[in-house]
Amino acid sequence: MTRVSFVIFVTLLLIACTAKAPLAGTALEARDAPDFTLTDGLTGSAVSLSSLRGRVVALSFLYTRCQDTCPLTAAKFRAAQNTLGTDAVHFVAVSVDPDGDTPAAVRAFSEKYELSAGWRYLIGTRAQLQTVWALYGVGAFGRSMDSAVDHNDAIFVIDRRGRERELVHSDITVADLVKDIRALADER
Repeated sequence: MTRVSFVIFVTLLLIACTAKAPLAGTALEARDAPDFTLTDGLTGSAVSLSSLRGRVVALSFLYTRCQDTCPLTAAKFRAAQNTLGTDAVHFVAVSVDPDGDTPAAVRAFSEKYELSAGWRYLIGTRAQLQTVWALYGVGAFGRSMDSAVDHNDAIFVIDRRGRERELVHSDITVADLVKDIRALADER
């Protein structure tokens, strides 16, 4: 084998050995996640997305009175926390129901799903929340006949440097969510 062929072979071998496993969801372009500041419904403190850099963030859009995808997402977040611990990732929910997601409702929801450490449930005025929904392409539409809110179940997985890396939905398995969070947490 010639020296050039050997160098090419070793280079290809290194590339193959260091290739990252694909993430389970839809890969995003690793752009900076749009920043925003809202109020943590549990603590009353202002929280900006950029203040959470340094850990992976799983960013969802929920409401406390939801009867379908929101409880499923919360349960998966809790199961992932049970596996990862509370220091590996910030699980963040942004309200899609500014009228119903009061601090008391957020506390009750969080207690019901045993989410506390490493968990933020962000609330704000309708105008504040609509701005965040628009930044992330999330639709949230209240139904006049009941207290339900139609919304999509997007979960953005954001790396430690604050870049959007993956879009998943409430049908992701806990195993895949944990694997993807670990992969992003391990990146240097």
